[in-house]
This record gives sequence, structure tokens and C-alpha cells, in this order.
Amino acid sequence: MTEISAAMVKQLREKTGVGIMDCKEALSECDSDTDKAIDFLRKKGLATAQKRAGRGTSEGLIQAYIHTGGKIGVLVEINCETDFVAKNDDFKEFAKNMAMHIAATNPVGISPEEVPQTIIEREKDIYRAQAREIGKPEKMIDKIAEGKLNKFYKDSCLLLQPYVRDPSVSIQDVLNDLIVKIGENITIKRFSRLQIGEL
Repeated sequence: MTEISAAMVKQLREKTGVGIMDCKEALSECDSDTDKAIDFLRKKGLATAQKRAGRGTSEGLIQAYIHTGGKIGVLVEINCETDFVAKNDDFKEFAKNMAMHIAATNPVGISPEEVPQTIIEREKDIYRAQAREIGKPEKMIDKIAEGKLNKFYKDSCLLLQPYVRDPSVSIQDVLNDLIVKIGENITIKRFSRLQIGEL
């Protein structure tokens, strides 16, 4: 097994923001492979994030972003457990990045559960019609519509969207990483996006 050097731990820590002992454990578990160690920490982070998900979030901040030229504006509310975290630079940076991401991608909701049923039904009707148009068998049509609906959620729901600054990760991944780094439950509560000429 490869020796785990202080430089390797430092490099992993810089990439992930995770504590020294966790970085050592990850490198040890992954035979000193940094990429595998990052995945290991992200999986562990997801478990940690899920453990914290039940905790109340009554503090936080509302972040505004106006796109160059004043044609698009976003307000997003990000909640955390304590006022101390709401003042944390990583937390504030996350809020700014979320406001810019929302300006760029125009999500319809935070999660699939938030998408209005009318939009879901309209999308399914379109997908069914498309499948019939290209001659797909009737028994396959609902399955095809469900598959396309899942893609719609990935494109349209904030937490499932690929992060504009790093499309290899989703917004949920970025949020989970922040929860692990900060050690508190953090939620994206709501957002509003305005664009000139759009209702």
C-alpha cells in the first residue's frame, strides 16, 4: 500500500475542504488514489448531509443577483441552522453562486415535488404525442413519457441541474459538499427569477 504523505492529504483537503482526519481515512480506504478518495468523501458527505436533513433551518440570507444590463434579476433564500453560518464566507459564496446559476438556467422549481402538476401533465402529453408521431407501440408510450419526464426534471429542477460552473456535478452535490464542510443543515428555500418581457 502506498504511503500517505502530508502533501497528499493537503492536496485532497484543498480540493474538498474536508478535515485532515477524514482526508487521511479517504486516502487510506482508496489506496492513495486522490480521485477515488474524492468520490469516497462525496459518498460519505451524502450520508452526513442526509443525517442533517431533518434539522431546522431558521437562519440564512436572501441573495440578489442582477445580470449584466439589468434584464434578468434573481432573489434566492438560502437557510441554515445558525446566524454564525449565515455570516460564513463559504455560505455567502454558495448563495451568490446559486443566484447566478438560477439566472443562467431558469429552473421551474427547486425539486420535482415543487413542479406544478399542470406543467407535469402538459409535458407528459407532449411526450406521448411525440412517441405516437414516430410510431412507437401504444404499450411503450407511457414508459417513454416517464423517461422524458425524468430528463425534464434534470433540466428544470434546481437541485437536479448540472452546476453551470462545473457540469460534472449537480446542485444537490454542491449543496451536500457545503453541508459536510460547514457541519449544518442548509436548504435552498425559494427563489424568484424575473426577466424583462416575461410574465
